[in-house]
Formats: sequence, C-alpha cells, structure tokens
Amino acid sequence: MVLAAIGFILSVTAHVIALLGIPIPGGGMVWGLHIGIFVVWIPTVLVGNRMTRGANRKDFWKTGLAGCPLWMRRAVTVIFCYAIFNFILFLVSIAGQPKPKGAAPPSIVRGFSGHWMLFYGAAFATLYSAIHAPRLLREPKCPQGHSVTPLDRFCPKCGTALPESMETPRIPDKPSTMSL
Repeated sequence: MVLAAIGFILSVTAHVIALLGIPIPGGGMVWGLHIGIFVVWIPTVLVGNRMTRGANRKDFWKTGLAGCPLWMRRAVTVIFCYAIFNFILFLVSIAGQPKPKGAAPPSIVRGFSGHWMLFYGAAFATLYSAIHAPRLLREPKCPQGHSVTPLDRFCPKCGTALPESMETPRIPDKPSTMSL
C-alpha cells in the first residue's frame, strides 16, 4: 500500500509537470513508474480477487473498495473518468505527429501518467480497503453456514438476515439530520 501511495504521488507529480510543459527531471527515469505498476498490481489483484470471491463480477469494485471511506471511492471514480478523458486527449494531440526522438516530450508523459495515476490510486484504495475491512478477506457465511457475498444482506439460499458485522459498511452519502 505504501508503494502504491508513493507511485500515486510520483505519477501525479509527473502529470502536473507534463501539463505545465516542463521536461521531466531525471529524463527516462520516469518510465520506472511503468514497472512499478506491476509491483503493486500483482498483490492488488490477488487481494482483490480474495475480497470479491463469490461476488458478482459487476460488483467487483463496489465490493473491493467497501472498506474505503466514501471520498476515497469517489476519488477512484473521478480518476478513472479523468484517465479516459486524458487518454482521448492524448490520442488526439499526437495524431499525425512524428515519433519523438530522445527523451519523451511532456505530451507523451502526460498521456501515460494519467493511467499511472489510475493504477496506483486504485491499488492504494484496494489495499487500504483490505487493511481497514479485514472481514472482506474471509469467506462470508450466513448463520446457517451457506456462502454469501460481502454485499448480501440476506442469505440467497435460506433467506436468513445476515448480522450487521458481516455487511459491507453502509456509509451515508449525506449526513443524517437528527430531530430534537
């Protein structure tokens, strides 16, 4: 998780420098962020698969990030959308351009760093979730012993209500108001 945080900070830094049109200090060393993605993603995929076993594939991220605060889950979504926008902008900006020679220009680093931010950010959030909601790493079962998914409120086999300690935390989108 610490390596993912470092990778995220470095990728955001590279992205901002590239947006400003400044050549990246250290030149080609920035491409080490490509390799670093594999270092953090191998454990992230293993942990993510363990947390989401039995869950519906469409709920992968909802389940995998269940241990994160709401702002972190939203940040991953924003970074995902930005990475898509940045990639489309990158493709449009390099269309018809000759292949650069030597150190990559800031526009190339900007194109890649959007994806680096996404991969490092999602890895950090997934590993954070596993650390802060370790119940997601255990195979959940209903009181009758049937396998359930982390998002279930009731056992799909017997209909038994699941204890709240097994449920994914329900973080309200808006603060609740208390009546006096």
